[in-house]
Amino acid sequence: MNETNGYRPGYEMVAEQLLAYIAEQGLRPGDRLPTEKGLAEILGTGRSVTREAIKVLAAVGRVAVRKGAGIYVSVPSNPQADSELGYFKPTDLAHVAMLFDHRRLIEAESARLAATLARPAQVRTIRAAADASVEAHQDHALFRQHDRVFHDAVAEASGNVFLQAAVTSLRDFKEQSDRLLFAGGLPGSLEVAARQHVQLAEAIAAGDPDKARSAAIQHIDTTQAQFEQRIKDRLKAAPK
Repeated sequence: MNETNGYRPGYEMVAEQLLAYIAEQGLRPGDRLPTEKGLAEILGTGRSVTREAIKVLAAVGRVAVRKGAGIYVSVPSNPQADSELGYFKPTDLAHVAMLFDHRRLIEAESARLAATLARPAQVRTIRAAADASVEAHQDHALFRQHDRVFHDAVAEASGNVFLQAAVTSLRDFKEQSDRLLFAGGLPGSLEVAARQHVQLAEAIAAGDPDKARSAAIQHIDTTQAQFEQRIKDRLKAAPK
């Protein structure tokens, strides 16, 4: 296998291969994988790029590296995500598009319910997280923390534990794609995303379910458009 391919870094391609190998072999959470050397031989890749791919997949919770014990398929912290982890391919653009579609359904409904049911303390938490994301818009790592707190707070305010669980899973899957496709960064303008957090928080605080739902959908639409533009830019930058 060629370990460099235009706009795609080698570790990304090998990580994709490794996830496909896990699925093809029918491996389940807790199952042991071959050694780093063994995986490199199976995938036809160099050990250094295989090592990087394993590190990235470990960072996003798809594999676990146990010192002195080997490499394992990770056991998800959220058991409800177990079956989903087996088929989600974070570098497959068709899968990412489906993820955005699912986010619209789940997060729009969470926002609508939150605008109807949120208690004063929950509204304060949502507003504080939105404001914190504005302040952190120049720091990807810090923004990511406040972004998760914000979306989790909206889901909690919905009063629906199933929506809460779904939002947690969706955020985990989103982070996998961001880490693999954008080296841990985020695909679009953090300032724009932060402003949209504030708009959504204001709609929930005003008790306007229709406005909250629309704000959530607009947020997902903008994020997807920025994601797709980032991918197009990478393609344009690829050697001809």
